[in-house]
Amino acid sequence: MRFATLAVALAALGACVPADGQEDGAPSCGAEALQPLVGTPAAEHDFAEGARIIPPGTAVTMDYRSDRLNVETDDAGVITRIYCG
Repeated sequence: MRFATLAVALAALGACVPADGQEDGAPSCGAEALQPLVGTPAAEHDFAEGARIIPPGTAVTMDYRSDRLNVETDDAGVITRIYCG
């Protein structure tokens, strides 16, 4: 009985750790450092592999990945938003 109680307690504590291993909840895609690029043409920059350049009206998956960089642009290709997800 004591073992079962311990097992349940450990399982509950394991749920408290973020799945991506980050303890502070900060995004890991680097979007914070890239904020100065907002307002510049996306074509002028080489973003990391896996980054999504998202023009208006583009369909994208809604799954959240803290390591994925998303770059939204306007119709002219100018960056309007940079975020993780």
